[in-house]
Amino acid sequence: MHNLTEFPGNATTYNSLSVIIKVCVVIPVFCIFLYCIAVMLHIFASHRQYLDSTRYILFAYMLTNDTLQLLSSVLLFLFVMGQVKLSIAYCIPLLVLSTATFQNTPLILATMCLERYVAIFYPLQRPAAWRSDRIWVIILSLWLISCIYPIVKYSIVARDSAAVDILSTSVLCKSAIVTTSPVQALFQLGIYILFFVVVAVVILFTYVRILLETRKLRQDKVSLSKAMHTVLLHGFQLLLCILSFTHPITEMFLVLHTNWLPEDIAFFNYFCFILTPRFLSPLIYGFRDQNLRGSITKTILCCSNKVKPGERGKLQDNLSASLTG
Repeated sequence: MHNLTEFPGNATTYNSLSVIIKVCVVIPVFCIFLYCIAVMLHIFASHRQYLDSTRYILFAYMLTNDTLQLLSSVLLFLFVMGQVKLSIAYCIPLLVLSTATFQNTPLILATMCLERYVAIFYPLQRPAAWRSDRIWVIILSLWLISCIYPIVKYSIVARDSAAVDILSTSVLCKSAIVTTSPVQALFQLGIYILFFVVVAVVILFTYVRILLETRKLRQDKVSLSKAMHTVLLHGFQLLLCILSFTHPITEMFLVLHTNWLPEDIAFFNYFCFILTPRFLSPLIYGFRDQNLRGSITKTILCCSNKVKPGERGKLQDNLSASLTG
C-alpha cells in the first residue's frame, strides 16, 4: 500500500536514537506476529481435518497473505528508516507485492463471508468451486484480481523510465517515486475505495440473509447464530483494514495539536493504523475459533504431548464433528 512508506527522505532530519527506538518497536511486534502465524499454519499442516474444511483453507490463505503484506511493509519501512536505496528493478516488485496483498485482504474477507453463506443455504448442494478440493480456483482468481492494478501501474512506470537504467539507478523505495501526480493518487484511492465498498456490500448482504434465515427457522439456530457472528467478525476485520485510510485525518490533527516531527507523525500513523490492525485481524479470528484456540493453546504451551492417547482420540473426534457440522 502506498501509505506504508511515506516517510521523509532527508536523512539529515533523522535522529539516530529515534530511528533505533522505532525499529526496536516494530521488529519485536512483527516477530510476535510471525510466531503466532507460524503456530497456526503448523496446526493447519498437522491436522488433516482443517485442510478438509473450506473455511479453514481460506483462513490459512488469509494468514499467508497478511504475512506477505506485513513482510513487504516492514522491509519497506526498514529501508526508508535506514535510508537504504534499492535499484528500481528490485524496488518495483516489492511495491507490487505490498499493493497486491493489501488489495487482496478485503477480497478474502468477502470470500469468507460468501463461504458461510454457501454453507448455510446450500449445505447439501454446495457448488464445486466452494469445495475444499476446488477452492484453489477461487484463491487463484483473488490473486489475479489483486495483481492486475499494481502490475499495470508499475509496468507503466517501468515503460516511462525506459531511458533510465533500472538495474543501476538506485532510489529510496516508496510509492511516492511512482505516484507523482494528484491524479494518480486520486485514481489509486478510488481503486481502494471500490474494493472496500464491494466487500462491505457483500458482508452486509450475507449478514442480512443469515439474520432473516435465523428468524424463519426454528431448528439449527446455533449454527446460524455462529455463522452470523462470523460474518460480523469479518465486518470488524474490514473496519480494521479501513483504518489505514484514516492517516490524513490523524496527520492533520497531530500537525495542528502537537509539535511532533513529520517523521514521528508518519511512524505513529504506520504503527497504529497500518501495522497494528494487520497484526490483530488474523489473531482475533484465530483465537475466537474454539477449535483453533484449543490447538493454539496446546501448541504454544507445548502440552500436546501430555495428552493421553484416549483423550487425544476424543479430541480428534470432536474436531472432526465440529468441522463437518
